[in-house]
Amino acid sequence: MKTTIKQAFTDAQRVLESFANKENNLHIISKIAEQIAESYRQKGKVIIFGNGGSMCDAMHFAEELTGRFHKDREALPAIAISDPSHITCVGNDYGFNKIFARGVAAFAKREDIVIGLSTSGNSENICEGLDQAKALGCTTIALLGGNGGKISGSTDFELIVRAETSDRVQEIHTMILHLLVQLVENQLFFPPHSQTKLV
Repeated sequence: MKTTIKQAFTDAQRVLESFANKENNLHIISKIAEQIAESYRQKGKVIIFGNGGSMCDAMHFAEELTGRFHKDREALPAIAISDPSHITCVGNDYGFNKIFARGVAAFAKREDIVIGLSTSGNSENICEGLDQAKALGCTTIALLGGNGGKISGSTDFELIVRAETSDRVQEIHTMILHLLVQLVENQLFFPPHSQTKLV
């Protein structure tokens, strides 16, 4: 059992180091944070979605924005498309592939940021949700795994965690999402050497 535990930590460390050592990943994270902060300055919001564990990550990300992360500050508008009544209604009437696209159609405006999470990069409902966001003129972001799948190359910004299993991918996705909240908070409310709020 201890061997299994140690191997899990070793694998997680390897995936994290591989991701963090790619300078372009750090650059993209900073650009995404800038885009989200600018959306908030323009009175936009963040819409985020995923399946299974990735839906839980989406909900976690949204509550960190509407609530708080490290420090007290104004609430930031964020929606995780996760309402069971919406999902079952749209799934029943239009099909499971439409659950996120329909939510984006209901809530998204041009100034919004729309984020799709997919550990495989091949989830059809994530593809359709992001396509709907692009049609509305939103900035689109994908957090992916493996080789990026069919979603890779289709959004304004993407981050790919090149791991073989969804658990390792989701662990890094969670770290990315936490970091984005921290960076956005810093830009909007706690800029270095200044106490001036920007929103």
